[in-house]
Amino acid sequence: MAERFGGYQNEIYLQGLAGTTPALSTDLTALEESAAAVLTPEALGYVAGGAGAGATMRANREAFDRWKIVPRMLTGATDRDLTTTLFGAELPAPVLLAPVGVQSIVHPDGELATARAAAGMGLPMILSTASTRTIEQVAEANGDGPRWFQLYWPNDQDVTASILERAHKAGYTTLVVTLDTWSLAWRPRDLDRAYLPFIRNEGTAIAMSDPAFRARLAKTPEDDAATAILQWVGMFTGTDHSWDQLVVLRELWDGPIVLKGIQHVDDARRAADAGMNGVVVSNHGGRQVDGALGALEALPGIAQAVGDQLEVLFDSGVRTGSDVIKALALGAKAVLLGRPFVYGLALGGEDGVRHVLRSLLADLDLTLALAGHRTAAALTPSALVRG
Repeated sequence: MAERFGGYQNEIYLQGLAGTTPALSTDLTALEESAAAVLTPEALGYVAGGAGAGATMRANREAFDRWKIVPRMLTGATDRDLTTTLFGAELPAPVLLAPVGVQSIVHPDGELATARAAAGMGLPMILSTASTRTIEQVAEANGDGPRWFQLYWPNDQDVTASILERAHKAGYTTLVVTLDTWSLAWRPRDLDRAYLPFIRNEGTAIAMSDPAFRARLAKTPEDDAATAILQWVGMFTGTDHSWDQLVVLRELWDGPIVLKGIQHVDDARRAADAGMNGVVVSNHGGRQVDGALGALEALPGIAQAVGDQLEVLFDSGVRTGSDVIKALALGAKAVLLGRPFVYGLALGGEDGVRHVLRSLLADLDLTLALAGHRTAAALTPSALVRG
C-alpha cells in the first residue's frame, strides 16, 4: 500500500492530547497573513505581489472556484495511491516545488532549507536560476532527493552552456525553461518601494559563481559587484528568444526539457513539434501579464491537444488538496506548488516547508478519498462539473 499522507491529520490530533498544536496553520491560504508578521515589507511584496492591479492573480483563484468536485460513494477508497511517474521516475505524489528565486530574503537558510525539506518528502525541488545559493550548494543540501533545474535563458550561449553543464554534473535531471519572464512586468508592490533584489546582489549566486560568466568580467564580482550585477541583469533579461532557438538547448541538455509559461494551445503544439518533453501550463502566478486568463482555464485545451505527446504540468494558484485534484482531473500529470511553501519557509525554515508539504498532501489524500477516488493518476474530467 502506498503511503497514506492523510495520517498527518491523526498525528496532529494526537499531539493535541499532549496540549500541542501545530506551529503553523494547516490552512495554507492563511499563511500569507502569518508571514506578513515576520517578513520585511519589501520581501512580502516581492513574494506576494503580482503584475499590475493583480487581476491575473485573482483570475487564478476564480478559475479553480468555477470547477466543482462531484463526490462518489461506495468506491472502496479506503486505500489510496498518490504515486505518479514523470520522465521515468516514480514520485510519491503528483506535487513538485516550483522554482522560486531569492529565497534568502524570507529566511537565512533559503534554498538549502527548501532542498532538505523536499528531499525528505521525496518530492522534486526545481531550483531557480535566481537562487541565492549555488547549483552545487543546493545539490549537496538536497542529497539523494530528486531535483530539477529552472533556466532563465541567458543571451550568452557560453554562459548558458556552462550553467547547464554544472546542473547536469550536480544531478539535476530535468530542465525547466521559463519563457514568460524574459523581461519583468510592471509590479507596483516592488516599484513603490524601488525594490528589486537582483540589483542588490540577491538571487545572483549562480551567475556570480559561474566560470563562463566571470570570464566576461574585467574584475571579479568580489572586486566590483556593481559592474557584475549590471552585466548579469543585461544578460538574463531583455531578450525574447524564438522557437527555432530551442535546438540550442536540446544540444546542451540531453535530459527532459519542459517549457514553463505555456497558456495557448498553439504554443503547446509548437513545443511538441520542437521535440520538447513537457510543458507547464502557467502564468507565473499572475506576476507577468495583468489581465491574463486564469491558468486553469488554459489547462483542459492544452492537455487535450498535447497530453499524448508531452507531460503536461500545472502551476499558478494551487493552494489546497482540492486544487490539486481539479488540476489533475483537467489533464495535468502533476502540479507545482509555489507561494505557500515560501511562506512556510519564512515562518519556520525547513520545518515550515515540510509542514506545508505534509499539509497539502494530507489534504489531497483525504479529499481524494472522500470524493470517491483511489488513485490520483486515474482522475478525469468526469470527477468535476463546471459551476
